[in-house]
Amino acid sequence: MKKLMILGASYSQLPLYEAAERLGIKTIAASTPGDWPGFQAADESTYTDISDPGAVMEAARKFQADGITTCCLDTGVRAMGYACEKLGLKGLSEKSADISSNKFKMKEAFMAGGVRCARHICIRNREELAEALEKLDFPVVIKAVDLMGSRGIFRCDTSEQAFSFYEKTMEATGKNYCLVEEFIEGEPFGCEAMMSEGRLLYCLPNNIDAFQSYVPTPVGHSVPWKKQDSLGEEAKRQVKLAICAVGLDNCAVNCDLIEKDGKVYVIEITGRAGATCLPETVGLYYGINYYEAIVRLALDMEPEKLFTKPYPGSASLSKILTSDRSGTVKAIRNENAPAEDIIDLSFNIQPGDYVNQYRNGRDRIGQIILAGKELHDCEERLDEILSKINIEFTV
Repeated sequence: MKKLMILGASYSQLPLYEAAERLGIKTIAASTPGDWPGFQAADESTYTDISDPGAVMEAARKFQADGITTCCLDTGVRAMGYACEKLGLKGLSEKSADISSNKFKMKEAFMAGGVRCARHICIRNREELAEALEKLDFPVVIKAVDLMGSRGIFRCDTSEQAFSFYEKTMEATGKNYCLVEEFIEGEPFGCEAMMSEGRLLYCLPNNIDAFQSYVPTPVGHSVPWKKQDSLGEEAKRQVKLAICAVGLDNCAVNCDLIEKDGKVYVIEITGRAGATCLPETVGLYYGINYYEAIVRLALDMEPEKLFTKPYPGSASLSKILTSDRSGTVKAIRNENAPAEDIIDLSFNIQPGDYVNQYRNGRDRIGQIILAGKELHDCEERLDEILSKINIEFTV
């Protein structure tokens, strides 16, 4: 029986464990200690810091893993690339994993590879920040290069904001440098893809529903992309350029982009499947279980077969559930009846839990996934469904 090490054991990785079990594959959960559901789902477990490449490699060797994978989080990408290359397993390379885990190295690769992206400058102190602000146009973004979930990233409309947020970024990052780059004011969208042995198995642009904080952050996705007919080929071209620039192969791909004035700009790209229900979005569109494709890819089990059959191209919409206040949950009221178009309506909280007013992805309280004939059908249904959900808090 083949053995797959999955980096991460949280709610987001749980479908990977379930997909592997259906395929008859033994799983090893690798994560720091905690009450993570993946530990209960896995056949074996190891308390391992998945941000530590050497620790992940040693754990994979100890448990004799035949493959290593993850989804929905950046934390383990660099270690995954390192361990896969050192142990001769199928996966992205150590170099590509390192580049995609560092926003400065990524932007430098983009520039060398002809990828359309924002102008950027690496800075190490306030003096270099002042020089950069003279060369770039406002608004700008101060950006930590090593954090995920939009942490350490701030939009700045003035020099005063830039110097203030620079201090916050440097407090958050583990590096002695950060990026300042021009903020492209356009329409954000995303793209999911998968590479295997140098082949692009699929490429699916998607609409982003963004939460407006210091910078827009995704709280939902939908397909088909509303500008697919006019800009679909250009989006695919830029994604392919970014994949080549970073050297991604034998991995799922998650890419953030922005469209402005008919031009497509690449913001970031990494070698794992996206979060916020994106694997479900891909699965609905192609009529497959995308988590199964990720498992098959890591174990060299011909994932391309899943993308060769005719697919439904289903319209779908996903959105994470959030709270507009902080407090202890008294009750969860959901008056929605089961329906064919509701693929998933679930909560990852229960009465007695404390929840935060939404600021980033760690504050999610559940998710909705809808499918329909047309995207506007899903959008209309979402409003109806949300109106029938109420979270009561203790006084």
